[in-house]
Amino acid sequence: YKALAALIGRLCVSLELEGLTHLPSLGPSANPAQGKAHLKQCDLLKLSRKQKRLCQREPGLAETLRDAVRLSIMECQYQFRNERWNCSLDGRTSLLKRGFKETAFLYAVSSAALTHALARACSAGRMERCTCDDSPDLENRKAWQWGVCGDNLKYSTKFLKNFLGQKKIGKDLRAKVDIHNTNVGIKAVKNGLKTTCKCHGVSGSCAVRTCWKQLSPFHETGKILKLRYDDAVKIFSATNAAVGHSELVGTQRHGHSPKSPATPRPTDLVYVEDSPSFCRPSKYSLGTAGRTCSREASCDSLCCGRGYNTQSRMVTFSCHCQVQWCCYVECQQCMQEEVIYSCKH
Repeated sequence: YKALAALIGRLCVSLELEGLTHLPSLGPSANPAQGKAHLKQCDLLKLSRKQKRLCQREPGLAETLRDAVRLSIMECQYQFRNERWNCSLDGRTSLLKRGFKETAFLYAVSSAALTHALARACSAGRMERCTCDDSPDLENRKAWQWGVCGDNLKYSTKFLKNFLGQKKIGKDLRAKVDIHNTNVGIKAVKNGLKTTCKCHGVSGSCAVRTCWKQLSPFHETGKILKLRYDDAVKIFSATNAAVGHSELVGTQRHGHSPKSPATPRPTDLVYVEDSPSFCRPSKYSLGTAGRTCSREASCDSLCCGRGYNTQSRMVTFSCHCQVQWCCYVECQQCMQEEVIYSCKH
């Protein structure tokens, strides 16, 4: 499990800083000369020896890892766009060494993005060792015949467990916390699996209907994980005499008796220490000085009581657009004043 924690950390840090900027893009149109380009991609990623072997055996994996990192970065920054900690890359390494709520979210969103990206890569034909959802039921076979492809979540989760190398973790509380939050991310993707149907027949009569399994958009998964973050449970270690090892035990939720601690649910994000304010620059973030905010919604909290600056500027935008024959849209250029609010230093 230490290897798992290290991998999630590397996906949050090294892949973001190196993978997104230095890895060449491999798309469906890659020519034969690029056939072994994935080997270099695998070498550029800071993976364990086992993970590197798996990466080299699967030409589509390095590209999928990069997609997963991009997905997790974009979703994390979107969900925290109005928060003091805005999921920036600055301070990420130090943050991952702690047990904050933000650390919990990073583990969850990273594992969720990995699960999602692997399943989608299978159905898109970008992974050689997997294909569409291979469930044995009749509906999936019909879907394949009609040219649609279910997302292969079954292969994704199985491969991910092998790739991450999950093992028993004994009494290591921090490892338990990281693994728990990692599994919360995977479960969030699984819970978003839905059935999508397509009708066939004359004039859309739906005389025949084909259904297959499809993942929800990752933005929905990110929204769920943000709600889990907002309601995260602070935990401490306690010995379970019945089984003889430590387990996660957390504070009771609102409305329950505070005298008796409770085991967090499998869907709860958990953390072990209170977060810093993120108001001022530190090894965890750049602080909030200079951040833009909404005067009505976020300036008071985001600016940490320091107040905010107001600046006006003129912006140009397309307006009075009309469709012209044939076939383009013609617009005028209009200008309007825009007011920008930013936190004071």
